[in-house]
Amino acid sequence: MKIRKGLYIQWNKEIFKIIDFLHVKPGKGYPFVRTKLKNILTGHVLENKFSSKYKLKKVKIEFYSYRYLYKEKDIFHFMNDSTYDQIQIEERLIKNINIEFLKEGMTIPIFFHVKSEKERIFLFLKMPSTVILKVVQTESIKKGDTINNTNKIVVLETGTRLSVPSFIKIGELLKINTKNRSYIERMRK
Repeated sequence: MKIRKGLYIQWNKEIFKIIDFLHVKPGKGYPFVRTKLKNILTGHVLENKFSSKYKLKKVKIEFYSYRYLYKEKDIFHFMNDSTYDQIQIEERLIKNINIEFLKEGMTIPIFFHVKSEKERIFLFLKMPSTVILKVVQTESIKKGDTINNTNKIVVLETGTRLSVPSFIKIGELLKINTKNRSYIERMRK
């Protein structure tokens, strides 16, 4: 198999994407390929050398656009936007993202490892880097606290609690950074 950027491989029982490579032919010894690999589940990048004789195991990865329907106990329900097929994903399988910002009706890409025509294994879903959510509840603050520009805790429409500036009111739409769980700005309606 020819190594190229963007190729998905299985190595050490994990799936990696090749983000860079270089064929090296040293004066002594056998040629090798120096690679930079990104773990698709954790996002960690590592460098590794493969002998030119090493056979890499290619992996087929597909993603589809799914609409989030609802959560029932510890199971999230999604519907494929083009085929209308529904899938269920257990909460314990969803890692490395702030799933608490997932809003009903939101469309997100879901990635699968395709083992055969009939066997697709869920890998991960990708949250957008920002979302816009409505404030449904706020803490009350004391009259003098607004001078010090303090923050308060609000509850968003997804049930998530978040620290925001004290001037935020119920019903306002907020732009939220989903990676670091932070308030960005108020949105106009």
